[in-house]
Amino acid sequence: MTTRELWILGGTGRIGRAVARILDAESNVPIVLVGRHRGRLDDVSTSLARPARVVVSDSPASIADLIRAQRPAVVVNTLGSYADSGAPIARACMPGGHYVDLANDLTSLPALLDLHDEAVAADSTLVTGAGFGVLGTEAAVAKLCEGRTTPKSVRVDALGSVDTEAGLLGPAFAASIIDVFTTGGRQYRDGRVVATRLGSPALRVTAPDGSTVPCAGSPSGELVAAHLVSRAPDVVATSALIPTSPAFRAVLPVAGVLLKIGAVRRILAKRLAGVRLSAKPRPRPHSWGHAVAEWPDGVRRECWLQAGEAMDFTATVTALVAARLADGQAPTGAYTPAGAFGAELAVDAGGEFILQ
Repeated sequence: MTTRELWILGGTGRIGRAVARILDAESNVPIVLVGRHRGRLDDVSTSLARPARVVVSDSPASIADLIRAQRPAVVVNTLGSYADSGAPIARACMPGGHYVDLANDLTSLPALLDLHDEAVAADSTLVTGAGFGVLGTEAAVAKLCEGRTTPKSVRVDALGSVDTEAGLLGPAFAASIIDVFTTGGRQYRDGRVVATRLGSPALRVTAPDGSTVPCAGSPSGELVAAHLVSRAPDVVATSALIPTSPAFRAVLPVAGVLLKIGAVRRILAKRLAGVRLSAKPRPRPHSWGHAVAEWPDGVRRECWLQAGEAMDFTATVTALVAARLADGQAPTGAYTPAGAFGAELAVDAGGEFILQ
């Protein structure tokens, strides 16, 4: 039997804190904050209207053991490094418990989705990619494909606009950056994932508000989600987070090879995590999820999802998914956000669709 508790792993991080605030204000579910530092956890707990219970744990393995022992109803994983933490913690939630994370890479997101049959048998729901990354573009694809046959090709562009908080980059974000370089470029061609040059194609996309955003090919979970929701044989994903300068793109293949060496990867991850960021306002008023689809009959359609600051949107999506899982409002199995709740989840989180 599970308890009614909703655990937030990484409860002192930016997204963890924001999810806790939203759920504290809008849900009656008991919140538990999980992290490494009791003092920081206590500070977040006392900032809530309903102070949360705190649990101190220092590794995904020990967290998984605690979940199996204490049986929370829902676990929200904001730890990062989802290739290591995702599947073990999701499995610890079963049977009966539910799980949500923010994975957006080509290792951990497919690994979570591969647990679908296991989750159905366990009467559990697992949702991966619950943020602007994944939902921002898959919702636009789903909207384009409503009531239509399978397109022949899809391209998605994730154009997030983020307010940078002052502080350390941190291990979770550092790991996600390195994952992109290590994976290398990927696209779907004829229904299969193939290797491509990282950063290709490089584009400049003009959003409906007139802003022009550079973006480049990215090996992200958005690629998998766009393929799943559209079933298109050819799919490309780009991101505004990938630098597009010729000099940077020239060194990407070499960087990818070097980062496959474990020692190099560990050293760089540690150094990146310690980089101190300065506070900066978002570069654009809106974040945009963009999808372009073409059909065999020559029809071409575009859809934009307009959202606000990308991290705020992510926290809202994660909190919505967690609350719905706590209320039993999801099918059992493993899904992306739109796969579980439909494209309108993006609207419920504050987004707006613009069809062209």
